[in-house]
Amino acid sequence: MPAIAPHTGSLAQRMMLIAAGWITILLLVGGVALDRSLTSLVEHNFDDQISYMLTAMVGAAEIGPDGEVFFNRPLGDQRFLEPNSGLYWQISGQGHEDFPSRSLWDRSLKIKQDHFDSQPHSYDSAQFPGEPLRVVERSIILPGSKTVWWFVVAESRTEMDAQIARIRSILVYSFLVLGLGLLLMAALQSWYGLGPLRRVRLAIKRLRDTGANRVTEPLPLEVQPLVEELNGLLAHTERQAEEARTHAGNLAHALKTPLTVVMNAATAQAPDLSETVMREAAVMRRQVDHHLARARAVGRRAVGRSHAVIWDSAEAVLRAVTRLYEATRFDLDGKREAAVRIERQDLDEILGNLIENAAKYGGGSVFVTVDPRPDTRAFCEVWIEDDGIGIPAEERERIFARGARLDTDKPGTGLGLAIVRDVVEIYGGAVLLEESEDLGGLLVRVRLPRALG
Repeated sequence: MPAIAPHTGSLAQRMMLIAAGWITILLLVGGVALDRSLTSLVEHNFDDQISYMLTAMVGAAEIGPDGEVFFNRPLGDQRFLEPNSGLYWQISGQGHEDFPSRSLWDRSLKIKQDHFDSQPHSYDSAQFPGEPLRVVERSIILPGSKTVWWFVVAESRTEMDAQIARIRSILVYSFLVLGLGLLLMAALQSWYGLGPLRRVRLAIKRLRDTGANRVTEPLPLEVQPLVEELNGLLAHTERQAEEARTHAGNLAHALKTPLTVVMNAATAQAPDLSETVMREAAVMRRQVDHHLARARAVGRRAVGRSHAVIWDSAEAVLRAVTRLYEATRFDLDGKREAAVRIERQDLDEILGNLIENAAKYGGGSVFVTVDPRPDTRAFCEVWIEDDGIGIPAEERERIFARGARLDTDKPGTGLGLAIVRDVVEIYGGAVLLEESEDLGGLLVRVRLPRALG
């Protein structure tokens, strides 16, 4: 049973939580702001009505011969005449008795006379138990009097509070319906928006069921890069599988002939059986080493982005080769910081084969140049030159064949250049053979993808 891959939660749940959070916040903020605006508007209209009555009181008020205030005409609202009607007025002056409306009956409005209000002033009052009031008052000095008179109109808040309660009830129900509608829309949006991901999952399932090697279903632009990367991964996996099959076939073919020779010699009880076994075993070992080198390079390439500094690898190789060829002069030049996308172990094997060949077949001088053309952004080159006899142009391609050797007097297996080219090509590079202009011998140009950043 395959292991279940770990996950970090549901995308739909995340989207719903974010949507629910923002909807709740926005509705709360909008609801509070709208509630305050509508409540303020109701209170303002309520205060305007009371202020209008207060203005009528001031317009009808006069000072009588006894110095007391009176109205020269009755006020229009009948509720001022009904006891405990919820609408009251009162005029007070320091040193004078209060002049109340009949609706106050045996009560009076408590007024603070320690300040002067040139404009109507509104406030809430709870001086009557069970009857909250909205009060508007103003300070007036009437003609013919030096007394500061306080004109006060008070009305019960019951009607205004009922209006505010109705408004708030409408707001609450409206915002609840709006919130549920927005959440439903967010849920539908999440379900519809994540639909392409479900289609990708079904497409991958069809790949496994039908054996197809690509996802070809049209998908939105936002999901298309994911599909392209998936198709690239499938192509990469298919290419690796094909390479593995090819390597296995090549190895089987390479081992078949030596094994046949050994079996024939053993069957015929040939007198040189031991020599034949040793010779063919060496051939088989070379073939196994070659294919193992390719397999290691393919495996390391598949792990991820590799990075190796050419100068460090070349110095390490030169230290080792110098001990074997003490009479050869080695020179190293170029850019020390140049790096390529290849495993250090594979780069060491490439440079080791080429530098050792240059020392073995050269005339005593080997020149290694790192990144001689730094303006090439995509690739980085390493030049290995020697002062030997070189390789004729018509032989340069054949020398890459497995076991091909132009100089049979020197020890070797004939697999060095073949391994070098195979490994370099696995990493997307190339190996070119030319004539060295400076030393006159062979110039090997190794081109590898440059490591950027």
